[in-house]
Amino acid sequence: MFENALVIGKFYPPHAGHRHLIETATAGARHTWVLVQGSRFESLTVAQRADWLAEEFDGDHVTVLPVRNDCPVDYASDEIWTAQVENMRWALKAHGMEKIDAVYSSEGYGDRLAAAFGAVHVSVDPARNANPVSGTMCRADLAGNWQQLVPAARRGMAVRIIVVGAESTGTTTLSEALTEHYRRQFPALADVPEHGRYYTYELLEALQATQPDATVEDLLWTDTDFGVIAARQTAMEQAAAEAAPLVIADTDALATTLWERYYLGDGSYGSYGALAALPRRDVYLLTDHTGVDFEDDGWREGEHRRPEMTEWFKEALTEGGHSWILVTGSRERRLATAIAVIDAMLEQQITFSSPAWSGAAAVDAAAQGAAA
Repeated sequence: MFENALVIGKFYPPHAGHRHLIETATAGARHTWVLVQGSRFESLTVAQRADWLAEEFDGDHVTVLPVRNDCPVDYASDEIWTAQVENMRWALKAHGMEKIDAVYSSEGYGDRLAAAFGAVHVSVDPARNANPVSGTMCRADLAGNWQQLVPAARRGMAVRIIVVGAESTGTTTLSEALTEHYRRQFPALADVPEHGRYYTYELLEALQATQPDATVEDLLWTDTDFGVIAARQTAMEQAAAEAAPLVIADTDALATTLWERYYLGDGSYGSYGALAALPRRDVYLLTDHTGVDFEDDGWREGEHRRPEMTEWFKEALTEGGHSWILVTGSRERRLATAIAVIDAMLEQQITFSSPAWSGAAAVDAAAQGAAA
């Protein structure tokens, strides 16, 4: 059993192969140090990647360190190699770690890196038989390799579209149309319906077990109910992010806080605790009440309050610093607006930038030019 193990990498993005590498190190050492090396030229920040790995290995005797590293990569250059190793050595030293006993890697440079630290090299599945995946493969086909990413990375990278609005303003109509449209591209795209409606069904069914003639008007809501709804809504959203690169949610925990205010007044805060766990979102689509007929399905009661509720959403989204778009017009126009925005976000999601020296040839060319 080694005392301290070292694992390095870009983890761009973190995937199952990386997890296997770190798990192997944790099984062979009392503590594992993971250096996440990120460049300013890469789309995912080093902090993001480190956070995802830290979440994945929380409590497993693993320390994940984000390391800014804009040094070129050139395995043939002794000078560049020295610069790289010093970057790693000082990242560890700054956290009190000066003696590494084993370097775990799946790369050809493993022996040389271990020697630089006076450590043993433990080669882990260099042929990628256990996990036939690489960062290059994931960047080239993110959707096709989505399940290869560690769950925290999937939750962090999924494009999240949250549809919100007052009663009978077309939120469910829009979210269902978007889900149908994008499921052709992402078959694993999950439904994230409004949990509050299903929770209402549950409450009414429970009440009718003792009062058969009870109706929705007889329900007595509490702040605890809204807390449960908000937590379950977020859980559904997170599960959807793990399933596919796109999440389309018909409402969320933030909207739940407004519905709690709507039903219980300004002094009720049962759902507000869920805001601390609100995931990163890309955009809110706020359905406008203007030009939309109110449809009373027996569960709704707020036609006269739709304008007020729409303003509440605008206020909450703006004060929360969220990106939001008021979608108006016909169903076709609303859908077209949403698709245009989502397509642009999906294109950005799969665009991974890399430094000019991502291949050694670029570094060699630069060195020859300087010499000339």
